[in-house]
Amino acid sequence: MKHVTWGAVTAMALATVFVGCAQVPPSPQVQKYSDSELPVPADYKSWPKFLSDVQRADVKQVREIYINPTGHSTKMGDEFPNGTISVMEIYKVREASDGTPLKGADGKFVKGELSKIGVMGKGAGWGESVTPPELRNGDWVYSMYMADATTKAPDNTATCRACHLPLTDKDYIFRYDEYFQKRVK
Repeated sequence: MKHVTWGAVTAMALATVFVGCAQVPPSPQVQKYSDSELPVPADYKSWPKFLSDVQRADVKQVREIYINPTGHSTKMGDEFPNGTISVMEIYKVREASDGTPLKGADGKFVKGELSKIGVMGKGAGWGESVTPPELRNGDWVYSMYMADATTKAPDNTATCRACHLPLTDKDYIFRYDEYFQKRVK
């Protein structure tokens, strides 16, 4: 019978542990964003539409809003989960020579050029750095870019926050009910 030393047993046990650890994939690192840091995702146009052709007469805009698959999986009545990102394309309304907004045969504004792209994202602890604290929208953060999707727009995200603040019962999301009523399953 062969004689095995404790040293050999220990070495075999350690080798098994190290081999086992090497096979476990590392957990992905989730970046924590603050306002104005969340980038425009390159693939957002492949995402489901949150809402399309949103008419904003007050600011002469038409908006197209996309939501990533994480957010799209949300059920009505639930908050959007961490990892939800929405992208809003903001188009100028085409105008007549006198500045009057042009409308199509359907009575809706005629979409002009893309002027800005807004990004709204939710992640654990993302909203903690917001100042003043009374403008926190839970864990949501906001970024605004020019049409090129890389140049930061001069817009102050405090304006976004103040506008969304009253929507606590809808997870700070405008048109929450409309989205779920129109959503194609």
